[in-house]
Amino acid sequence: MSYRNVNGSGTAGAPRPGGPLDLQQLRTFLAVHRSGSFTAAAQLLRLSQPTVTTQIRSLERRLGHPLFERLPRGVAPTAEANDLAARVAAPLDALEVVAGGEGEGASASPAPLRVAGPAEVLHALVLPALAPLVEGGVRLRLRTGPAEELLEGLRRDRHDLVLSAVRPRGRTLVAEPLADDESVLVAAPSWADRIGRDRLLRQGASALCAVPLVAYDEELPLLRRYWRQVFGGRLTCAPAVTVPDLRGVMSAVAAGAGVTVLPRYLCRGALAEGRLVALLEPEEPPVTTLHLVRRPGVADNAHLEEVYRRLLSAACTG
Repeated sequence: MSYRNVNGSGTAGAPRPGGPLDLQQLRTFLAVHRSGSFTAAAQLLRLSQPTVTTQIRSLERRLGHPLFERLPRGVAPTAEANDLAARVAAPLDALEVVAGGEGEGASASPAPLRVAGPAEVLHALVLPALAPLVEGGVRLRLRTGPAEELLEGLRRDRHDLVLSAVRPRGRTLVAEPLADDESVLVAAPSWADRIGRDRLLRQGASALCAVPLVAYDEELPLLRRYWRQVFGGRLTCAPAVTVPDLRGVMSAVAAGAGVTVLPRYLCRGALAEGRLVALLEPEEPPVTTLHLVRRPGVADNAHLEEVYRRLLSAACTG
C-alpha cells in the first residue's frame, strides 16, 4: 500500500504539488530510502516514527506522487523516489559534512566504532589490522552473528561496518569487495595418508564416503559448494561434528576429527606448519568474496573512514 495524498487533494491548506521542497523533509526522505524502513529512519534521525511519517506524507503532497510502498517488513521506494534520491543524495551529504564540522560537539570524542562479522574474520583480519589504531583514540565494539542478521542490524544503525560473505541486495547498503579467498579441502596428516591423494584423484568424492565431515553448521554450505564445483555432484552426508566457528572447525580437523573445507586465509598457517594437509589443489577452487559493507552517506563517527581504509589495505597486503 502506498501513501497517496492521505489528506485528500481537495483539503484546504494542503501543500500544492510543485511547491518548494523542505530540506528537513528531504533529509528524512533520504534516511527512509537508505534504511528501507520508517522505523529505522526515525532511529537514525532521532525522531519519532509519526514525525517521519508526517514529513514523508507532506513531501509526497508537494511532489504530487507517492514515494514509498509498504512491504511486510519496511517500505520499497517507487521509481520516482529512486530518481529523487539520485538527485539529492550528494548535495545533502555535502551539507551534512558542513553542518557536522561546525556543531557544538565537533570536538567531542567519536563514539565507539561498531564492527561486525564472522568470528574468524574478526580474529584473523579485523583485530590485527585495527589494533594499532586503538592507541590513537579509536574505540572498537565488535560483534558476531549470521550474515543476514548483521546486515539487517547495519540497516537499522546497530553497526557501523559489517564484513560479510553475503553481498547485500538493494540500495540501502554499500558493499566494497574486500578480498577473494579460495576454499581448501583439508584434513590432518593421518587422515590424508589414509585417504591418499592418488585415490582421491581417481575416485573423486567416493573416496571420502567413510571419512567424518566437520562443519560449522548442519547445512554444510562450504562443503556442499566444494562438492558441487570440484567433484561435480551433491553432498548428501550429514556432518559428524559441527562447531559454530571456523576456528573451532579447524582445531577439530587438525586434531583428527575428519575432513572439512576452510578458507585459505584461515588455514594458511596450519598448512605451512603441517598440522593440516590440502587434499586437493584444483585448478578452479571455489572462491568466496568477503565484502566490507556500510550505510551510504556521511557517518557520524570520525574514525570510520580511517578504519575503512585500514581494512581495505590489510586485505590487499594479507
